[in-house]
Amino acid sequence: MKKLFFFFCFFLIACHVYAEDDSVVVSDINQIDIPTASAFDKYAFRFGSRLYSGGGAQVNLGFGIHDRLSLGTSFLIDGLIGNDTHIRMRVPEIDVKFRFWDGGRYIPAFALGYNGQGYFYDSDLKEYQEDEKGLYLVGTSELLPAFFANFGVNMFDFDTNKVYGFIGFNYTLEEVVTIMAEYDNLFHHVTSQERFNAGLRFHITPEFSVDVAVRDINCSGHYKNGAERHPERMVQLSYDAKF
Repeated sequence: MKKLFFFFCFFLIACHVYAEDDSVVVSDINQIDIPTASAFDKYAFRFGSRLYSGGGAQVNLGFGIHDRLSLGTSFLIDGLIGNDTHIRMRVPEIDVKFRFWDGGRYIPAFALGYNGQGYFYDSDLKEYQEDEKGLYLVGTSELLPAFFANFGVNMFDFDTNKVYGFIGFNYTLEEVVTIMAEYDNLFHHVTSQERFNAGLRFHITPEFSVDVAVRDINCSGHYKNGAERHPERMVQLSYDAKF
C-alpha cells in the first residue's frame, strides 16, 4: 500500500508539471474526512454542522486569521437528534492549518496542520473509536480545470510515532456540485481502520453548501470497543461569510 500511495503522489506531481495554468492552486479547505492545502481567506468565517449516525451532530467553527493561516474548533454532541434523552457534548477540539506554499505550475500547494477531532467517542474507554487526524502535511494539485487531487501524511499517536497516509480527488461541475472520493488512514492495514469515503457537495449558493456522503464504504472488522464497523451515511451543512 505504501508503494501504491507514493506512486500516486509521484503521478500527481508529474501531471501537475504539465499543467498550463500558472495561477495559485485553490480548492475547498477539506473533502469529507481529509484536509486540503487550502486555507480560509483573511477574515473569512465558516459555520458547519455535520449530522452523523446515532442522532449525533458535529459543530465546526473556522476563521481566517491570515490568508495562509486558518484556526477553528469543533465538538461532538451525541444523541442530539431523535428521541435519546441522554444528550452528551464532548470536549471541543482544535483545528489549525498553515499553508506555507501556494503552489503553481510545477509544485502543488502544501500546508501543515493539526486536527484533534475524532469520531464515535466511547464513554467507558474514554477515547474515540476513530482517531483524529492529528499532525498532518497535505499537498493539493489541480490536475485539470476544477479537478483536484489531495494527498498527505499524518500522525496522531505520538507514543508509537506511526505515520499514516491519505489521498483524495474532487471535481466540481459547473460550480453546482462537487464529486468527492478519498482513501484515508493508509499504511497500517492490520492495526488501523482504512476508510474509503465518497460523496457529493451541492453548492446551493456561493455561501451555502450541503454535503451528502457515505463513510467507511470498505469497512470490515471491529472498533476498539468490539463494536462491528458499518458504512455510515452523513450530511454536512456549511455556511461561509466574511467579517
